[in-house]
Amino acid sequence: MSTLPLDSMPPGEQPSLDFAADAPWEMSWEMLDAIAAPLWITDQHHRWIFLNAACTPLVGNNRSALIGQREMDVLPLGVSQEVMAAGQRAVASGEAQPFAVEMTDAAGDYRRLTATTWRFFAPDGELRLMVSLQDVTPLHRVEQTLHRQSERERLLGAIAQHLLQSLNSEDLLQTTVNEVRRFLRIDRVLFYSFDPAYNGVVAESASSTMAGSAMAQIDLSFTPADLMRYRRGEMEVIDDITTAHLPASYLAKFDQAQVKACLIMPIVEAESLYGLVCALDCSGPRPWAAWEIETLREVATQVGGAIKQARLYHQVQRLNTDLEQQVAQRTEQLQTALEFEATLKRITDRVRDSLDVNQIMLTAVKELTEALDVKGSNTSLYDLEQGTSTIYYEYNSSSPSYQGRVAQMEAFPEVYHQLLDGQYFQFCSVEPNPVRGYVAMLACPIVDDRGVLGDLWLINDRDYGFNDIEIRLVQQVANQCAIAIRQARLYQAAQSQVAELERLNTLKDDFLSTVSHELRTPVTSMRVALQLLGVTLNQEFDLTADLQKPRAEQTRIGRYFSILQEECEREISLINDLLDLQRLDVGNHPIQPEPILLGTWLASWIDSFVTRAKSRDQTLKLVVAPALPMLYTDLASLERVLAELLNNACKYTPPGEQITLDVSAHPDSPADQVAIALTNTGVTIPAEEMPRIFNKFYRVPSADPWKQGGTGLGLALVRKLVVHLGGDVKVTSDENRTCFTIALPIQTALTR
Repeated sequence: MSTLPLDSMPPGEQPSLDFAADAPWEMSWEMLDAIAAPLWITDQHHRWIFLNAACTPLVGNNRSALIGQREMDVLPLGVSQEVMAAGQRAVASGEAQPFAVEMTDAAGDYRRLTATTWRFFAPDGELRLMVSLQDVTPLHRVEQTLHRQSERERLLGAIAQHLLQSLNSEDLLQTTVNEVRRFLRIDRVLFYSFDPAYNGVVAESASSTMAGSAMAQIDLSFTPADLMRYRRGEMEVIDDITTAHLPASYLAKFDQAQVKACLIMPIVEAESLYGLVCALDCSGPRPWAAWEIETLREVATQVGGAIKQARLYHQVQRLNTDLEQQVAQRTEQLQTALEFEATLKRITDRVRDSLDVNQIMLTAVKELTEALDVKGSNTSLYDLEQGTSTIYYEYNSSSPSYQGRVAQMEAFPEVYHQLLDGQYFQFCSVEPNPVRGYVAMLACPIVDDRGVLGDLWLINDRDYGFNDIEIRLVQQVANQCAIAIRQARLYQAAQSQVAELERLNTLKDDFLSTVSHELRTPVTSMRVALQLLGVTLNQEFDLTADLQKPRAEQTRIGRYFSILQEECEREISLINDLLDLQRLDVGNHPIQPEPILLGTWLASWIDSFVTRAKSRDQTLKLVVAPALPMLYTDLASLERVLAELLNNACKYTPPGEQITLDVSAHPDSPADQVAIALTNTGVTIPAEEMPRIFNKFYRVPSADPWKQGGTGLGLALVRKLVVHLGGDVKVTSDENRTCFTIALPIQTALTR
């Protein structure tokens, strides 16, 4: 048995729940308050003891003020009666009592709710009632919408079915008013006709209580202004006759017929007013819903079509032959359009799938000639600087070939002025051509957003005229030709640029390789000479002791020797970087994997960098995760990578900042990889520079606090070496902190 207090009530007034007798579960007030569905608990007098947070949208935000109040004093009358009745049933039967209510919530929105009432006893034996509610408003609205749609479909289907079975307009109208009254559930529906043969009410449907009323005998006379409004399709929507702005005579007629609300929909077809469908409600004011108005409008549309169909039935018989001819013609046009669409698709597919402009253009003129069944077609390309038009592509079924012919545009200004303006035209030859004779021709420009590229010509017999659908096809084909020409030219330009870039890149690599090899020999000789010079100076001037002094206290010989030695080593490092990069680019960098205990090796290897960091007032910290797996990789390459990264960190980290080398199992694949992260503070790489930092010879501008300079090859070499070892390197930089993270496989492949 669980007895849990209601924490939100004052001490001494907090009731407790005992669900052992009537329910198999246990809960606390906090759990009840966390339930998403509205829930409250009352005593046997229906006074609230507890309301959870989900009740707020129903009863308002101030739940505490409702404690102690009765449900009937707060809830709407109908809702409180349902709740109390369910509570009485639950008390009497001891079982949960479901029920449904409708109400307006605290925001004024309509809610439909399903509820269940349980009884239980508090530890002190007092009877308690718990009410749980579920909002089914969306489901109820969907059901209402589906029901209305079903009724609407049934109504329109019944009218359509009657229309299919009979062409008698009187029967149709009677069926219509019967179905509309049933659909709207109103007292009376009538059809008022404006046909001179039988003006007035010609069809009526009334409920049993309204049968025999005086409405059918009322003469609904309309003014010319009314008829004009109805002819324009305007309707009357009156929710309450007493508040409507109607003439007194109209009010008297409606009052005589006991009409309280009405919906009058005109039936208009081809600007002819056939009549009015009048929906009348005599029980009281009625707000007409939008879906009711829309349905009645659709009924009026159907009825208007039916009346017109009945009136024109005899004309249909006379025009049946003409209609069949029009259908056949339309079918032929549709077939032609489908064939043209298939032709255009084939040309479009060729443009999409190929960059061979010759093949595309030949396909275009061939497909166009065969689709339009003309004597021939050709395309010309313009040279606007020379003012010439040259026929490059041609397809003829019988005419002689003109391929390769060059025309001077100035010789035919009446033709090329229009084409250069982007206009098509067709004409017939006034005088016979010596070869073709009399022909009809259609000329269409090939144009894109940059201007006119050429033209497309079609040739046929002299009496032929190209219709609109054929001209549209020619224009669409010309557009595809323009796309093909432009993309072929762009492709050729791109290929030329790629070839030139590849040539320049090859020249650059050859130059770097040659220069590196040529420089290495003299620089190596310089190093040997410096070493010999150092031995000599050490014998004569004790150079070793001099070099151990601070730079300011050294003799000129010591300072000069130090400078020569540092610059020589710097030059050798640059040449080695270039050679290593070249070997990595051509895949000639060997890998010799060996087992490495990262923690042991790094602890001794990093000492020289710790000393260097201290000399610059920097802190270098090594963090190695415990139980790291054995790493099998190329030690020389790994050492080179870490040395380059640490050199960079020392170079770009300001005094007083920290550098951390962190080694751990890779978080994404701890069994297969290790992660080495080098983080330094006090510096941020700008976001716009991040994509370029691994490029050769690139250095971030204004990011060298020690003014040491550099070649920009270090990070390029790092990325090449890491990739060569089968790993990956990433960099992040924000909030005055930069981190390079290297992920290396535990076992490096020997085949790299």
